[in-house]
Amino acid sequence: MNLSWQIVKLNLKETFAIAYGNYSFREALIITLEANGEKGYGECTSIDYYHINLADFVSILIKSQAQIENTNIVHPKEFYCFLVALDLPSFLRSAIDCAYWDLFGKLEKKSFLELNDIQYTCLPESSITISIDTVDNQIKKIVQSSWTKFKVKCNHFDKEAIVKLFQLDKNLALDSNGSFTAAECLSLEDYEMISKFSYLEQPMKTGKKNYSVLHADKFANWMADEDCQDIGVLKNLIPHYRSINIKLVKCGGLTPALEMITEARILGFKIMIGCMTESTVGISAGAVLSPLCDYADLDGANLIANDIAKGSSIVNGKIQLNENHGLGIKIN
Repeated sequence: MNLSWQIVKLNLKETFAIAYGNYSFREALIITLEANGEKGYGECTSIDYYHINLADFVSILIKSQAQIENTNIVHPKEFYCFLVALDLPSFLRSAIDCAYWDLFGKLEKKSFLELNDIQYTCLPESSITISIDTVDNQIKKIVQSSWTKFKVKCNHFDKEAIVKLFQLDKNLALDSNGSFTAAECLSLEDYEMISKFSYLEQPMKTGKKNYSVLHADKFANWMADEDCQDIGVLKNLIPHYRSINIKLVKCGGLTPALEMITEARILGFKIMIGCMTESTVGISAGAVLSPLCDYADLDGANLIANDIAKGSSIVNGKIQLNENHGLGIKIN
């Protein structure tokens, strides 16, 4: 098996404004695994608020390359145990794990869905992100959009803006990226109208000290994002969050995400498959888990002006799964 990689610059169609900052592009690390004439692809992006430095990842890859290339082709779950032993950062582990699932499926001539016996008759519809702006501008974008589900970003509590959003006859979610205070959250969860939002994502800064004030049994459907990094935290979240956002790069890839989904179902959580701002490489990996989830937020490639791949796609929120072998990814 051969391992290669490249760093690409993904230009955004418009400035992506969230509570953590404003972004006009993302840098992505694209992993390629090759064996017997087939290639598998995985991706992770550079995210400053996660302290992700792709140059560091390249250094790790150089040190680990021989070990990875000398590994026999085994089932992806067995390969993942090998990756865990390498002690790789979750973002990098995810990119390699996804590339391996893509490669393995292509070698076996089976899709990820077939390999994991995932059946589906319908899929959740993906939201599209509405960046931070004045609420009037946000509403204008929502009204003009062909999508039907929206995740509205904000960087502080604004009761007037929330009331204006309530007045729209649209399917909306609110993502404050940790910008609300405990007092604001407590007032929101007791406000019956707040249930009009399909979910309210990561309301406060990360940490149990913060989220311990939230109540999962009130009107707000609190959803954990940064507070939900891996399977080990799920039980602690039960009294406080009703829903969780699973992102592959946070938990370490498709293999641990499958385990998280199984455990989250047992514990009674609603589940969203989410994404970073990433190309069709990363979106195709996340999309194969959408049949197992209640919500989807897979708009990342739709925000990019120079997408680098083909695979599964999101068209006006409709998830169009590519059921070709592996993850169905082809680099342009």
